[in-house]
Amino acid sequence: MQKARIKLASTDINKINEVCQRINEIAEKTGVELRGPIPLPTKRLKLTTRKGPCGNGTATWERYEMRIHKRLVDLGIDERALRLVMRVPIPEGLHIEIEMVD
Repeated sequence: MQKARIKLASTDINKINEVCQRINEIAEKTGVELRGPIPLPTKRLKLTTRKGPCGNGTATWERYEMRIHKRLVDLGIDERALRLVMRVPIPEGLHIEIEMVD
C-alpha cells in the first residue's frame, strides 16, 4: 500500500502542532491510516557574540539560540484525504514537504 510521508519543520512548535492536529482530523474524517506525528531531533543553532563593541572591559557575552523543530507524519493514500491535506492552511515560517512512499 502506498502512503504519503509529510515532513514538517519550523522554529515555532505551536505552528507544527496546529498543522499536525488538522492532519489528524482529516485522517479521522476520511478513515485513512495515520502514523505520527513522530518527533524528530530538534536542531539547535547557537551563536555567541561579545556584548562590548570595542573589545575593552569585561568579557561579557550574549548567547542566541534558534531551535528548528521537526515532525514526520505517514498518511495512507486516499485521493480525498490527500486533497484535503493539500488545502490545509500552512502558516508562514513552516516548511512542509510531501512525498509518496511505497
